[in-house]
Amino acid sequence: MDVHLVDGTYELFRHFYAVPSGRDLNGQEIGAVRGVLASILSMIEQGATHIGVATDHVVESFRNELYAGYKTAEGVPAPLLSQFPLLEDALQAMGVTVWPMVYFEADDALASAAAQAAQDDRVRQVIICTPDKDLSQCVSGTRVVQLDRRQRTVRDAAGVVAKFGVEPRSIPDYLALVGDSADGYPGIIGWGEKSTALVLSRYHRLEDIPKDWRQWQISIAKARRLAESLFAAWEDALLFRRLATLRLDAPVFQGVDDLQWKGPCPVFEKLCHGMRAPNMFDRATSAANKATAPAE
Repeated sequence: MDVHLVDGTYELFRHFYAVPSGRDLNGQEIGAVRGVLASILSMIEQGATHIGVATDHVVESFRNELYAGYKTAEGVPAPLLSQFPLLEDALQAMGVTVWPMVYFEADDALASAAAQAAQDDRVRQVIICTPDKDLSQCVSGTRVVQLDRRQRTVRDAAGVVAKFGVEPRSIPDYLALVGDSADGYPGIIGWGEKSTALVLSRYHRLEDIPKDWRQWQISIAKARRLAESLFAAWEDALLFRRLATLRLDAPVFQGVDDLQWKGPCPVFEKLCHGMRAPNMFDRATSAANKATAPAE
């Protein structure tokens, strides 16, 4: 079996800005929710059998306690924020496993689920459905990969190296140095993508970088500037790496069998009617019938 792990937060943001506005029978904005549900249904219709979706039930997480500048809900449109609980309820009604994160982030849930699923010998491949660079640290060979569903590209371990210049295990160190504007931490002054990849491709981890910059085997002037910047902000670099490192202890599932899609719950029909999307219930029912039909 293949296990598909979906970044529900990314999907909701993506559909909010990509699909037309839409309201349910009560006047609630649900355009993005309908878009995500249709997208997940398409995955099922194309053969996905074991699916888990992680969402940020609240934007803030334990990382906000570590760093005051970490991302918050400030600036996120209210019509988008209001759809998170609606999406979680709708996915559950559709029969899809959902992990609404409060203390952890959705990325932590995806990382935890990927690590657990990869331990099951029955799993052929774990497919993390998100282009988020944070999740690249979870990629392992060709067994755990990232799928950018919008671009229709798959990134395995070799793909991570091709894109970032470092191995998956070095992604937290990479982000610590270059920063991540989406998450709200700046990185270390002077460390760009190219210089970071050049150094970490050789030393892999922050602690492995020699303090004697003359050993770096790059331009002496450049190495000296980078070293002075890094070691003057060493504690910041370690903090940023901690922010970038995904947790593997988020509560997700007991076993991959928990992720098997077995069709929509009875309440899904009423929910689809309320969303003015009755065809979605028909699609889910048809997909469930095909999934349970005996093989010819």
